[in-house]
Amino acid sequence: MTTEATTAATASSVPPANRSGTITNPVLPGFHPDPSILRVGDDYYLATSTFEWHPGVRVHHSRDLVHWRPLPGALDERRLLDLSGVPDSGGVWAPCLSYAHGLFHLVFTRVDNHHGGWWDAQNYVTTAPTASGPWSDPVPVHARGFDPSLFHDEDGVCWMLSLTGDWRPRRDPFAGIQAQRWDCAAGRLTGEVHMLFHGTGAGVTEGPHLYRRHGFYYLMTAEGGTSWDHQVTVARSPTLLGPYESDPHGPTLTSRHRPELTLQKAGHGSLVRTRTGEWYLAHLTGRPDTPRGRCVLGRETALQRVEWSEDGWPRVAGGIPADRTPAPRLPAHPFPEEPARDDFDGDRLGPHWATLRRPATPDWADLTARPSHLRVHGGQSPRGLRTPSLVARRAGSFHCSLEAPVDFDAAGTQQLAGLTAYYDTRNWHYAYISRDDGGRRVLSVLTCDDGNRVEGATVPLPDTGPVELRVTLGLPYVVFHHRPPGGQWAALGAPLDATILSDEYAGEKQPPEGRAASPAFTGTFLGLWVQDIAADGAYADFDHATYREH
Repeated sequence: MTTEATTAATASSVPPANRSGTITNPVLPGFHPDPSILRVGDDYYLATSTFEWHPGVRVHHSRDLVHWRPLPGALDERRLLDLSGVPDSGGVWAPCLSYAHGLFHLVFTRVDNHHGGWWDAQNYVTTAPTASGPWSDPVPVHARGFDPSLFHDEDGVCWMLSLTGDWRPRRDPFAGIQAQRWDCAAGRLTGEVHMLFHGTGAGVTEGPHLYRRHGFYYLMTAEGGTSWDHQVTVARSPTLLGPYESDPHGPTLTSRHRPELTLQKAGHGSLVRTRTGEWYLAHLTGRPDTPRGRCVLGRETALQRVEWSEDGWPRVAGGIPADRTPAPRLPAHPFPEEPARDDFDGDRLGPHWATLRRPATPDWADLTARPSHLRVHGGQSPRGLRTPSLVARRAGSFHCSLEAPVDFDAAGTQQLAGLTAYYDTRNWHYAYISRDDGGRRVLSVLTCDDGNRVEGATVPLPDTGPVELRVTLGLPYVVFHHRPPGGQWAALGAPLDATILSDEYAGEKQPPEGRAASPAFTGTFLGLWVQDIAADGAYADFDHATYREH
């Protein structure tokens, strides 16, 4: 809930001090942007954007703000979310999680297009009795702008906020923050649309979240764009509909003038108050490989402690993101560590896995056809936007690896299966099993660099049987290894450029660098990838998969 009270479920007792002591940032390493933080009773939740990946909103849970675990993702069924055909970095943008009337409310945007100065951005609202679901059929609401949020006021009235988009040439496409009443019981918008705030001189005003404290409404926004000039801005008003004045102290948080900081791109924040009265800011951040270099892991989530000034403004120490910040006075609550190896013994994929543009359903990601195996039926080509077959997990460290035995009997050149380091349809590295023109079974490397395909090493394979593959991210390189049954690991070709798997490389380019493109917003995944380009029924079996951070 986004009021100071947070939720009626709050208990009155105060726990002992947190024995963990310190929050280490980022709390959600790897691709976890646009955090929306929520407390319900003693439980904390972070919802983050997924763009073209299923489940459509990633949700993490904590009891102490130090230790976090992933929950089964929201929007994990076709009835809840259809991402087929969305462009790279389209799909689900900036969800907001709130709690009212005994229900979790999730509002999000599905972006079908963000090219050429246009946004086709439909907003939806869904509810659930718990943060793990089950989620109701999403209700479509306005498409006037993205980054929606819900604010549940103390008088029971709910408001939906979002930015207002303007497609017209020579106009500011980020035309201000709007608000309209949301009828929670009827599940619809009602009343007039009100313009609350047009932003500061930083521009690109988006990501609104509204809070109420000590007689003021506080409007938190993201400004400056989502790269190096990103920032968190706060404005306030004694009335919900404004007018709003910005904090005279300037941005609440930014790293725009501090390229030496570990945490860059700091912005897009949301607030939470602990049961002990402490305040924290969740925000996105990026960690470049060099100062103002490329953020291969994508935009991550960090937490900062917030203090309120004497004149009533929320402030982060120094206005900059810290690598470590004091933990709240809460009992430490670690969760069991995730096993490195997944033997695919369950009836559904674990919460660390994600699938590209379609949910993991048995028609293509089958955990029952062969016991203790994941059978992946081949999908479209690596450029396909509707039915790709990629099961992957976020790279969470600058040095990490994924290895798996691949049991695949390709019938020809249009059937491929293996491991990938993937950013989007135009930027990836791939080690795959296939057949050559002579019918021999081979293992090859293929890179897609800004849409240009580059062939790498090829080695012959035995005609049948599984082959163990490993993909390793070790900045600034990606390296593939292979191992026949009973054999030794051997490198497959030369190290490859890992930095092409980044927003900075995949995003907008201007001559003479290359093509003009839309911005890019995701991060590196390591995954299991299968293509059946001619739709002849090919599939690959994976007995297990092991992810390690080094």
